[in-house]
Amino acid sequence: MQTLLKVLGIIALIWIGFMVLGAVFKFLIWALVIGAVLFVGSAAYAAVKSKSDRQALNRR
Repeated sequence: MQTLLKVLGIIALIWIGFMVLGAVFKFLIWALVIGAVLFVGSAAYAAVKSKSDRQALNRR
């Protein structure tokens, strides 16, 4: 009986560990997606801004 409880305890700990890792990876995937969107947006903004700055410099 003691061995059965130890085995069930180990299985429960492994299961809880996988649940925690799954939640962490799920969060990291969403953080990566949000970071990529923000990076692309800021790069596009910088490209548009620098293009308009160059046009303003050429008019002078």
